[in-house]
Amino acid sequence: MAATPEDMERLRRASGRSRVWIVLAVVAVVVVLIAVAALAGWFSPPTQKVTITLLGAGATFPYPLISKWSSAYENATAGGPTVVHVNYQSIGSGGGIAQITAKTVDFAGTDAPLKPSERAAAPGLLHIPETIGAVTAAYHLTGIASGLNLTGPVLVQIFLGNVVNWNDASIQSLNPTVTLPSTAIHVVHRSDSSGTTFVWTSYLHASDSTNWNSSLVGKSINWPVGIGSSGNAGVAGTIINTADSVGYVELAYAVQNGMTVAKIRNPAGNFILPSLSTAAAAASNVPTLPSPDGDWQNVTLLNAAGANSYPVVSFTYLLVYKELSTIGSSMTQAKAKALVDFLWWAVHDPGGQSYSEALAYPKLPQAVIMHDEDAINSITFNGVVLHT
Repeated sequence: MAATPEDMERLRRASGRSRVWIVLAVVAVVVVLIAVAALAGWFSPPTQKVTITLLGAGATFPYPLISKWSSAYENATAGGPTVVHVNYQSIGSGGGIAQITAKTVDFAGTDAPLKPSERAAAPGLLHIPETIGAVTAAYHLTGIASGLNLTGPVLVQIFLGNVVNWNDASIQSLNPTVTLPSTAIHVVHRSDSSGTTFVWTSYLHASDSTNWNSSLVGKSINWPVGIGSSGNAGVAGTIINTADSVGYVELAYAVQNGMTVAKIRNPAGNFILPSLSTAAAAASNVPTLPSPDGDWQNVTLLNAAGANSYPVVSFTYLLVYKELSTIGSSMTQAKAKALVDFLWWAVHDPGGQSYSEALAYPKLPQAVIMHDEDAINSITFNGVVLHT
């Protein structure tokens, strides 16, 4: 029998009610699943990434390494909730000390330990050795490759302006098989306040304290002779562009620019070319280190013992306040924790030290790393220790 219109209407209404119940059932199941997932922690709101910028300034000596650290550490933190960017301006050690004293940066770099007057002006600063480098006697002599023999006393006379020609008897006698030109020597030195200058002038003083007296030792001195340029990069560029010149340049800059450098006679009587291995040989003779907030003025790696030790080698330091809240409102607890974590990473391998050798800086000896660990573990923010 054919269905009547009334029968069709009843079927339509029954079908509609069934669809509604099915939809309601599905919705109920979804709601239950979401509730269960939420309780179980399956779903969480997306984490918003935070970027923290650590601001540093100072020595040009370690800049190639710190620059590498900046990119490497940002990549290392990119997968976490906080990305850390390190912005380091290579303005010279003197500039870095001035800025950390004024508390306009979070950390500073210096190759010259703080003087008593600088420590008094910035109480609570820690010395954290970050790496070790060599200072080269780089020169520009056409046709003469790396390996010209020089000594500390001869370098003193060159930088005093008393040895004025390349074929002077004092240089020629050290290089009997080399035909030296009779051209004038053009001395190049730093014009800014520089830890590299402190290292170089300290070496000259150690080589001949009578002629290179203590008034000629420091980050910035009254040079007896020469052309001034700013930064290791500036001195390197001036030497490269000035025929018959000689100056002092940190090893990483000499390597990066393919510069010719001298062998310098060490206390064992050997003429040693600056290199990663000869700098590392000097660095293996680590002296007893003072407390991180103590007096570091007498810490030196110059004229280190050893047949293969290059004689002009130095620590370079990061300066950081032991109590980071003293920097002011620019320093938060989160930023302080990011700074301490970066410092810990920088002095370890794996970590920052794994990038050192490729840039001609020896890795820190284990004794120095342990000393750095003690320093970093002492850093606080409002009295709370940050590294755990």
